[in-house]
Amino acid sequence: VQLVESGGGMVQAGGSLRLSCTASGLSSDDYAIGWFRQAPGKEREFVAAIVWSGGRTYYADSVKGRFTISRDNTKNTVYLQMNSLKPEDTAVYYCAAAGSAFGLGLQEKYDYWGQGTQVTVSS
Repeated sequence: VQLVESGGGMVQAGGSLRLSCTASGLSSDDYAIGWFRQAPGKEREFVAAIVWSGGRTYYADSVKGRFTISRDNTKNTVYLQMNSLKPEDTAVYYCAAAGSAFGLGLQEKYDYWGQGTQVTVSS
């Protein structure tokens, strides 16, 4: 299984970025893709997740209303649209794949991780 993130970069506060996570090697539709982030000196935290079959979504309170997670079945790709970005959104963003749709806010539920992509929001 391979997860490849892209789309990170630097943006001013209030701006937008869209991250992509392309998955390969997943053998069925019974999985979920989540996004986590880790800021310098902080623990990695849950951002959002989507269940591949059915498309149910979950968000951390800190990003609700600003971030949107979606998927493109034809491309095996999950997107994280990030709007109204704040300096506190600055972090390395990781996508990860879980083999079930339960407990998606917990890192230990995820079996595979991407390499991460840097998002920097300047004030």
